[in-house]
Amino acid sequence: MQNARPRPHRRSAAILSAVLAFLLLAPAQAASARSAGPLADAFARASAGYDVPRDLLVALAYAETHLDGHGGEPSASGGYGVMHLLSTPAVRVLERAAELTGTPAATLKRDDAANILGGAAVLRSYADALGLDAGARKDAGLWYPAVARYGNASGSETARLYADTVYDLLGKGLVATVAGGEVVTVAAVELQVDRGAYEGVRELAAKAPSPDYPAASWVAAHAGNRAVANRPKSSKIDRVVIHVTQGAYAGTISWFQNPAAKVSAHYVVRSSDGDVTQMVRDKDVAWHAGNSSYNARSIGIEHEGFVNNASWFTDAMYRASAALTRALCDKYGIPKDRSHIIGHKQVPGATHTDPGSHWDWAKYMRYVTGDTAPWSATVDNSTAGAFTASANWTTSTQAAGRHGPDHRQTTPVTSSDVAWYRFTVPAAATYQVEVWYPAAPGHNVSAPYIVATSSGSKTVYVDQRAGGGAWRSIGTFALKAGTYNAVGVSRWTSGTGLIVADAVRLTRL
Repeated sequence: MQNARPRPHRRSAAILSAVLAFLLLAPAQAASARSAGPLADAFARASAGYDVPRDLLVALAYAETHLDGHGGEPSASGGYGVMHLLSTPAVRVLERAAELTGTPAATLKRDDAANILGGAAVLRSYADALGLDAGARKDAGLWYPAVARYGNASGSETARLYADTVYDLLGKGLVATVAGGEVVTVAAVELQVDRGAYEGVRELAAKAPSPDYPAASWVAAHAGNRAVANRPKSSKIDRVVIHVTQGAYAGTISWFQNPAAKVSAHYVVRSSDGDVTQMVRDKDVAWHAGNSSYNARSIGIEHEGFVNNASWFTDAMYRASAALTRALCDKYGIPKDRSHIIGHKQVPGATHTDPGSHWDWAKYMRYVTGDTAPWSATVDNSTAGAFTASANWTTSTQAAGRHGPDHRQTTPVTSSDVAWYRFTVPAAATYQVEVWYPAAPGHNVSAPYIVATSSGSKTVYVDQRAGGGAWRSIGTFALKAGTYNAVGVSRWTSGTGLIVADAVRLTRL
């Protein structure tokens, strides 16, 4: 990243549904109660003090910082602390938090508990502006527009991406180990979410196709943050530069769209699932390396996260980024070695340390060169002998974006009636579980996917109105070896709309 400072960063009125006890290991409230320690206590106090749903507050903070305050140092876009309170000439969230809480800005920057309280106060003020009364505030699904506003995004599409990230975390649940070994948890929960005005906003994850890399979406960086060129005719492309964003995915995309940034990168890669967004054409010069000669000869790839927190560097991120780098090397004749695939730190004159000591160069280069090919298997609803479902699951060919010739669909009921995907899992290991479904407005807002992990069944709720027509990661899970029903789609949800069963893919990590 070229700038001097380190950087930041998907549902009509609804009822927060009870979690199905037989599907989940524990309800969200129980998970919250089990979280004990100074950070968990701070979230509980802030939740109670400002009447903000506790798990929503944690999910928002996790999306921003993985619950790491970074010792009071700002992100690249000027955000501070666990709650990423922005303080820039144009955005004064930190100062607003100080006004609402009566706490000095300097304290909010460095004190985790104060920072969390400040974030809760700001989020509550946005809820008040929406007109959420005491009853409505209990329903986390009604806070969506407030969460979108909290992201301070440069446009409505990025704001939706930001809020979707937070609500996806609520649907999947999270377990975060923070400084001192404290564990903060949020259990997966079934939610119906009211996006309000954001319901009609284009979903970035649905993708405007990338002009250069088919697996990526396209969101243009501001014209003032890049230079038009005609590479490789105007100058040879012979380097790939690896960066870490010092912030979150949506925030980084928004930052590159901000004319005040004066920085950009060609690509940004998300931590959780390896989603890739292209923001500068390969032919053009992105301002990422802090060295004009290296900018002119290189392609810059930003990776969501912070250099001092290894939790951001997921296998999904490594694999997606390596696939991108491999494609770039093949396209432009760049040697696949560490002299041509470099970190920002290796750029002459660099003042940045990214990607930092937690970046696993050995693993990354193995993926780039193709030395390690992961086991992967896909089961479609039309795969003979591997998909089973009752007659209640009817076959349809109506929805666009389906995987294979058709998909199955049904209506919600208060019984499981699971459509199962049977896999032969080669070894006890950790696997990424991805699902494919055609997205449509009439599909379910909270479809329950069941994963048969080695420690019991776990459920992830997915909004099937969005993110369809592509593989979507629902998480990584420890699976046992053998042939068995590994992933299912249940009918038991209070979410409205048709539940779809299309395809599932497992990839060993």
